[in-house]
Formats: sequence, structure tokens, C-alpha cells
Amino acid sequence: MSEFVPVASADEIAPGTCAEVWVNDKPVALCNVGGRFHAVGGRCPHRGGPLGQGSLDGAVLLCPWHAWDFDVTTGATQMTSEIQLERYDVHVEGGRVLVKVP
Repeated sequence: MSEFVPVASADEIAPGTCAEVWVNDKPVALCNVGGRFHAVGGRCPHRGGPLGQGSLDGAVLLCPWHAWDFDVTTGATQMTSEIQLERYDVHVEGGRVLVKVP
């Protein structure tokens, strides 16, 4: 059974930015969209780029390697409907961001 794991301080990840965090040996892209945190799979399905090192434009995360784009609220990409990032539950407790990865 998975549980929420603390991964960062909420003030470490400013609105409009992402960070690469690790949960249960899995890379996760943790993104702050207007003060709300979203967590998605940390490797781009295109070529394995580190999504947590990408840039955020609104809710759209761009892979730093080949600029594939992903909506962090849904995990979807405009590149193809057949690819979708895993999304993970996130909550903030006592100023810490916690992520639940199965």
C-alpha cells in the first residue's frame, strides 16, 4: 500500500516552477501552478528527458530535451493522444509537500 511521502518544503518551489523529486526510487516532476502543486511522472516518454528540470508555462510542462509538452493537471500531451504521464496525488501539510506514488 502506498502512502504520502514528504518531498519538499512548499516554499522551495515557487509558482510557475518545477522540481525533480524522488518518491520510492521513482523520479517525479513536482510543479507549482499558481500555488497549487501537481506531480507527474518524472521521465518524458519520448526519450526519457528529466521533466522536473523542464520549464512550466501555465499548466504546461515542457521537456528540457525535445520540448514535448504535457498538461500537469491531466498528464496529456498535444503530441499524441496515445501517451499520457502518470499523475500522483499531492497535498500540503505543515508547509511540506507530500506525494503519493504507488
